[in-house]
This record gives sequence, C-alpha cells and structure tokens, in this order.
Amino acid sequence: MIATLTHLPQPKATNAELGEHFTDLAPPLNARQAAIESARCLYCYDAPCTRICPSEIDVASFIRNIHDHNVNGAAVGILKQNILGGSCSRVCPTEILCEDACVRNHEAEGQPVKIGLLQRYALDNMTITQHPFQRAPSTGKKIAVVGAGPAGLSCAHRLAMLGNDVVIYEAQEKSGGLNEYGIAKYKLTNDFAQKEVEFLLGIGGIEVRHGQKLGGNLQLKDLHAQYDAVFLGLGLGASRQLGLTGEDAPGLLAAVDYISALRQADDLSKLPVPKRAIVIGAGNTAIDMAVQIQRLGAEEVTLVYRRGFDDMSATHHEQDIAKANQVRMRTWAAPQQVLLDGDGKVCGMRFENTVLENGRLIGTGVTFELPADAVFKAIGQSMDGASLSDAMASAIKREGDKIHVDGHYRTVVPGVYAGGDCVAPGQDLTVQAVQHGKLAAQAIHHDILSKVEAA
Repeated sequence: MIATLTHLPQPKATNAELGEHFTDLAPPLNARQAAIESARCLYCYDAPCTRICPSEIDVASFIRNIHDHNVNGAAVGILKQNILGGSCSRVCPTEILCEDACVRNHEAEGQPVKIGLLQRYALDNMTITQHPFQRAPSTGKKIAVVGAGPAGLSCAHRLAMLGNDVVIYEAQEKSGGLNEYGIAKYKLTNDFAQKEVEFLLGIGGIEVRHGQKLGGNLQLKDLHAQYDAVFLGLGLGASRQLGLTGEDAPGLLAAVDYISALRQADDLSKLPVPKRAIVIGAGNTAIDMAVQIQRLGAEEVTLVYRRGFDDMSATHHEQDIAKANQVRMRTWAAPQQVLLDGDGKVCGMRFENTVLENGRLIGTGVTFELPADAVFKAIGQSMDGASLSDAMASAIKREGDKIHVDGHYRTVVPGVYAGGDCVAPGQDLTVQAVQHGKLAAQAIHHDILSKVEAA
C-alpha cells in the first residue's frame, strides 16, 4: 500500500533509535502510584464515571479493589464488561468520557482520578493463571462472525461464554482489526493487540479463519445458510477520497495505509519518510499520522483542517500531543489542488482559506501553497461497498454508508446482525465497538434460543 512512497528516502536513524520514539505514550503506574491514585477515588454511589462508560464498567468498584490490594478482582470486574479492557485502557479517550465525568474535576485541584491508567494497572498486573470466564453448557448452535476487530472479537467471546460455537472470518493475516493495524504504535506497544487476542480466545469454542473477505471469497448468502446466525463486524475499510486530480500520484497516500505499514514493520528504518509532509484531517487518525511521521524523522509536518480547532474530532488531549511533537497545525483551509513536479510526483498542495457564513463553510478565494514530499489523507473511512455485494447482502438497509440496525443490532435481514464502526449508531470508538459486539451477542443468543423454544 505504501508503494507510492518508495521514491522517498529512509530514516537516517537506526531501527533501535527509532524504536525509542515509539515506547508507551503514557508510562504505566507502578504499585505505589496505583495505591496513591486509587485512594483519591471517592467511590461515588451511582458514579458518573460508570454511567458514561460505553462498556458499562463499574469504575468505582474496580478502583476500590485496587485500593484494597485485590488486583485480580479489579481485573475480572473490568473484563466482565469489556473483554478488550487492556487495549481500551490505552486507546480510549478517557479525557472526554470517564475522567471528564469524575467528580474530582469540580474540586479545587481540578484533577480527575487517572481511571485509564488504573484500568491498565489492574489488567497488566493480574495474576490469573487461566481464563477468568468459563463456557456455559453447549447450545449446539454455531454462529459466524465476520471481522476479527474489536466488535467481532467481543461478540465471539460473549457468544462462546454463553455456550455457542463461533467461527470468525477475517480478511487480514492477523486478528485485532484497528488495534492491530490502525492505532498509533506508541499507544499499543510490544505486540499488545496479539497478546490480547490470544487471551480472549482462551475461552475456547472460537475458531478464526484468516484471508476470508466478505464480497470476495466469502458470501453472506452462504454464511446465512450454513450458520444459525451471522454477525457483521466489518469496520470501515475504505478511505474517503479528496476528489482532486492527482490523488493517485506518487507521494499521496491514505494515512491508515501508512499507519498499518508502520505497525507491521519489523525494521522502522526501512520505511519511506518524507522531509516535508502534509496530513489532511481532523480526527485521531490524522493526529496519529502526523505525530508518527514526525517521530520517524520528517523535518516539517503540517496538519491541515478545513474548520477550526474546536470543530476537530480529535480531542484537545490529542491535539496537545501533536503540538508537543512539533506538528504544525493550520485550520480554516480546504485542499484545492495536488501539486506535482515534472516527474508527476507530489511536491505540495494548494489550499483555499475558508470561513463560516450563515452556518455554511465556504471558500474565500484566497489560496496558499505548502511544499511537501508526501501528503497523507485522513479524512475519514467508509465501508467497503464490495463487502455487501451479493444479493442477500445488498438487501441490508443502509443509513448513509453504514448499516442500519435496530436497538438489538439486528439488520433487516433475519438472522444477520451488525455492530462496531460499520453501523450507524454512535461514535467510531474501540470501546463502543466492544460494547456493540457484547450486546449483539446477547441478542443473538436470545433469538436463537427463542426459536428453539418456539419449535
């Protein structure tokens, strides 16, 4: 996928030196720090941090367990609600969720309890020798899960817990989805995504088949005929286009493709790195891309967004990370033209200044150019249309470019469910995808058993 950048030089630093730039963004708490931090919690009744958690983790309860030196109890309490609690403790935007709701914010110190780091402490330091959950008696039912990302893995685990057998079909070579391929390397280090998948599969009753792509060598109609139910955790696999001439020129690439290559690279010093880079976008992926290319050795990285800072979907915490890594940030500028050199390679981009007029974003006619050896677009993802191309799949109702589901994650096709980033409700968050998968599993289990009882 990064073949369009092969004309660019490689980093000057060695793999070992570059590796030092991709250690944990936030160092883990040690035992003393965890004890002090857990003592700050007020263990609120009907705690607002718990109410806002997308995966319904009982935050006050697990922090009290840490305070009482019951780390295993804290870990099991987290995993009961969120089987991917380890990755979520590292990537979840706690600053706008549980920590934002923490009552400590309203005191003189104005500092929330470090809930995310405490969650990581519990899960990194648990001493459970076997999988903490046991499978229920077999139901004799078998469910297909398409996608081994957070939604699919969560769904499969809960289905297996309830006594069902599950086969996961995954297009990529590895399981993990966004956690494996799409998160900044400094957020999930030391092959953590694979370790978490291995732990999750320890429940038993789950088979994973890689290299299986829906709409390619896998068809929904066949899965529907072979299994008692199908769950679609497809994610968003297609990058949106700028709609500009030159978008396929060498030097212009989707940010997610570069991030994926970076995360899978055995030797960071072999990656192509531009001297000057432009990142177009306003979300966490744009920030991840900008920060990582800077850490790889780019001399000048500019993130450009067509609206203002307050409109960015990246949190203020993420924006601060970018600024701390010397990423230049230009707002109120929309991409207008890809600039190419005499060889047809990217040499920069022209932007038009924008303003809001009567609530509408419009161009001012004033333009400026930024030189660049590479441009990375991070303007959002959409569902790969080829995934739902067979006759049965095309019958699934859409909302925009996402799948329509009811309150129990059922699609309009009986026996087919969906969750995670590919469905319309909610934000594109790992923790929310986990919750979708868990709740969909419960709905699937209820529905297939109801059919048995009715028969």
